[in-house]
Amino acid sequence: MIFRHHLFRNFLLLLAFLTSATFLSAQPNIAEGKDLFRANCGQCHNKNMKTASTGPALGGVEERWADYPREDLYSWVRASQALIETGHPRAVELWNEYKSVMQNFPTLTDGQIDNILAYVDDVYTKVDEGPGGGQTVGIAAEESDNSLLYAVLAGILGLLAIVLARIITNLNSLAAVKEGKAATATTKSLMDIITSKGVIGFALFALIVAGGYTTVNNAIDLGRQQGYTPDQPIKFSHKTHAGLQKIDCQYCHDGARRSKHSVIPAANTCMNCHKAIEVGSTYGTSELTKIFASIGYNPATDKYIENYEELPQEEVEKIYKKWIVDQFVQSDAAKARFAGVKLVEAAEREGEKQWKDIVSSLTNEQKKTVQGPIGWVRIHNLPDHAYFNHAQHVSVGQVECQTCHGKVEEMEVVGQYAPLSMGWCINCHRETEVKFSDNPYYESYEKYHQEIKDGVRDKVTVEDIGGLECQKCHY
Repeated sequence: MIFRHHLFRNFLLLLAFLTSATFLSAQPNIAEGKDLFRANCGQCHNKNMKTASTGPALGGVEERWADYPREDLYSWVRASQALIETGHPRAVELWNEYKSVMQNFPTLTDGQIDNILAYVDDVYTKVDEGPGGGQTVGIAAEESDNSLLYAVLAGILGLLAIVLARIITNLNSLAAVKEGKAATATTKSLMDIITSKGVIGFALFALIVAGGYTTVNNAIDLGRQQGYTPDQPIKFSHKTHAGLQKIDCQYCHDGARRSKHSVIPAANTCMNCHKAIEVGSTYGTSELTKIFASIGYNPATDKYIENYEELPQEEVEKIYKKWIVDQFVQSDAAKARFAGVKLVEAAEREGEKQWKDIVSSLTNEQKKTVQGPIGWVRIHNLPDHAYFNHAQHVSVGQVECQTCHGKVEEMEVVGQYAPLSMGWCINCHRETEVKFSDNPYYESYEKYHQEIKDGVRDKVTVEDIGGLECQKCHY
């Protein structure tokens, strides 16, 4: 009995040691901090952590709050305006400098905020890699993740539990022998313990919990591919069109102001400009010819081809290869590199190369000919049970496109900017002020108009007019 007591005590000591080791080794999860930053902070704070955006640069934020308790920084993240109202010196200083209401994040835990701060510091303390390479300082370049550590510790504890169960069984057997019960004493083998109902039941329960957890997480992330930037069939540059040329988003995506969907512009919309601009400033004929080939426009004659959809692919190929070759021969860059026969040969090679790219971009397993709609790759894809209306936000709410899609005018290739999570939408509805003035859509809210006039309230948020009601988005 004394031996069994000491064994049990040593087991408890070992368990306490492993638990304390786990606690001490648990560092802020930078990978999780990155995801949280992109989902909650990236809309207003520059991701390089060194330059200001809508909000200040976050690099060194912990040092700037070092004179105050850590809990004050947590309070600032969760409810900045509430902290400002208490007269907190640092909070008031930030408000006076930026005069911008920071979005509240009441659901973030202390640990999650620590993870965000660890990610901020990790990015901030890295040295940019130059032409000759570079080194990182501060936190290691690879983001730490303790998942493997926890899995190893769980495996060790599980193995230890099996070994102890085996030892206890043997000790019980020895005790039975000493008490004269050798005939009835049985010693279970390790395999008997592993295959016992209790162990199998626990293993099945653990698998069900793990499977359920994985399934739910994957279901929540369905369609939410923040940062997803797929290659498109045509290299369309939003930076050139929306940035350099200042084309309004709603000129191409005209459905955004009048319908649920923003719509992908048809090739006819492209042709409004590209009947005049037939050679691109960046890619020459290689990308614009894809538009012409899809819709049946012959840039050489400045006319649309009759019965284009019934035209054999060989005839289509001749039309556009001739256009590509002619433009190549006439280009100053080609003339400077080639001359005579070599120029013609180079033009033929370029024509063949570009035509193969046209076929690759405009055809697939379902669409065998280049004629017809361009198969743009969808980026944003909300689940079917979530209702979103572009017109409600663009025309009524007067929300800027960049709020949800980022600075598209600076993007060469567009990707999913926002997380599109339920929490992200809810936080926006909590913080976004409804534009009541000169907006006839909101004239029916007489109570709020009167309260604003009387000075009872200074603003009305989307939440105030029912923006958090479940049926608004999940009807």
